[in-house]
Amino acid sequence: MDRYIIRRKYHDEYCVNFNRFINEIVHEKGALSSKDYTAYINKHHTDIKVAELLAHARSRQWKVIHVGVGFSEDYNECSTTSPLFSGAKNANVLKIGSWGTKFSDFSKPTDGEIKLVKHRVSAFFNTGLDSLLKGNKIEQVVVAGCSTDLSVQSTARDAHDRDFIVTVVIDACAAANDMDHNNSIPVLKKIADVIQVSDLCN
Repeated sequence: MDRYIIRRKYHDEYCVNFNRFINEIVHEKGALSSKDYTAYINKHHTDIKVAELLAHARSRQWKVIHVGVGFSEDYNECSTTSPLFSGAKNANVLKIGSWGTKFSDFSKPTDGEIKLVKHRVSAFFNTGLDSLLKGNKIEQVVVAGCSTDLSVQSTARDAHDRDFIVTVVIDACAAANDMDHNNSIPVLKKIADVIQVSDLCN
């Protein structure tokens, strides 16, 4: 995999953001697993990389924020115009509180870690994430998640435009296929440090 590394000192005021690693999307029994995210994760061992990244962040006592996606019982927050989300209500998926919107076993939050729910692609959209980061004086944000070409890219762009220093841990990200994942890398390099889990841990 293509790599781009900038050696940067990571301070204590550092946040690791895990995006959309929820059962509905990444578990083999999830309603959206047919989009092939599960196959990608199994092929590239993304679950192992995510677990390594989580362990490192916790050992350094960095702030860990998990961002899921979901909608209330009446789907009031669900866009009726989005090609991504408009079918959720009819399919009865991504309902907050259901098994499908719980975080996967390999990215399960521990006590004290922050959990947010988003209703759109970016982790910053109407979630309070920006205020949470700035309130904790966090300047550096690392992003990992599913999918590389949607949630990760959108969140990284938003973080960049809000003047955070952004790192994307690319082997802790997953997509529907290799093409979607790999095509995202040159774009992400323009706004973020793009590294591997091993680069961050070492």
